Amino acid sequence: MAINVQADATPNPNAMKFTADQVLFEGSGSASFKNADETDHALAKELLTLDGVDNIFGFQDFVTVNKKPDAEWDALLPKVQEAFEKVYE
Repeated sequence: MAINVQADATPNPNAMKFTADQVLFEGSGSASFKNADETDHALAKELLTLDGVDNIFGFQDFVTVNKKPDAEWDALLPKVQEAFEKVYE
């Protein structure tokens, strides 16, 4: 199942919001994770294993990825896209 994802900047330069064309996080609550060991959620696990990702926040059809201050979005964005493709191929 292919997924379309749109990346948007946020007021925080260390955070980017990724909105999908389908539900990523089921239920009415939000999910916040700092490391891959905290979750069984496939996308959360993939994102949290990326070098440079500090934590994520997910709710329904979007996930906000927070990077470490020394990481560069130019290097991270293709890896985030690959994580979405790997989980939702």
